Amino acid sequence: MRMDNLEQNYEDFISTVSHELRTPLTSIRGFSQTMLSSWDKLDDESKKKFIKIIEEQSNRLIHMVENMLSITKLQSVNNNFVFNELNIKVPVEQTIAIVKNQYPDRNFKFTCKENLPNVFVDKDKFQQIMTNLIENGAKYSPENSTVTIEAYLDNNNVCIEVANKGIGIDKSDYDKIFTKFSRIDNPLTRKVQGSGLGLYITKNLIEKMEGTISVNSEFLNDNSNLSKITFKVLLPVKSIEEQARIKCSQSH
Repeated sequence: MRMDNLEQNYEDFISTVSHELRTPLTSIRGFSQTMLSSWDKLDDESKKKFIKIIEEQSNRLIHMVENMLSITKLQSVNNNFVFNELNIKVPVEQTIAIVKNQYPDRNFKFTCKENLPNVFVDKDKFQQIMTNLIENGAKYSPENSTVTIEAYLDNNNVCIEVANKGIGIDKSDYDKIFTKFSRIDNPLTRKVQGSGLGLYITKNLIEKMEGTISVNSEFLNDNSNLSKITFKVLLPVKSIEEQARIKCSQSH
């Protein structure tokens, strides 16, 4: 990548981050000041509403800081991955419950094949991957739509697909969306703020656990002008010998 492109990406990133920080901070300050100055004039319903907004905007800030910290850790030689066998069903269900709380007007459908083998991953990193993908599906889909999550065995890999309806992604942008600072420009993404780091972090975490991620966008002929966007994660099933080798490399 040319230096002027790097500089432009950096400037775009700083601009996006500044806007992302300013918006929730302004909301937190504004509603806090209103509550402090007009506490006796506010009814209980208004107080609850304002506190809920403050909580939501605080969570938004925390999520952004976590993404920034993840970027720093990805660039570190020692990522502190702790690999163990994991049955994905419960962590995915927990992630769905958390995201559902953030997006109560979205529906979530999870299908998991019975007797799915365990994967050999870092549990916290796996949950971060699932949070990013499921939250991404909810964020960029219309109200009252459904985000579907499906887990099944694909050859010797556990496959997890996260799909939602949304504005389609051009094939020429499939690789771009996984790069740092990148956001696809369309009417929906212009309304939904983001730093362009979530999918970059997700891809890097998956690859550090020897997995892969891909995306597919398929136009729906249902008069909605929307597409079905599917993110597909493949995580290899490791033999006992392969697990031992990874454990051994961790201890050095």
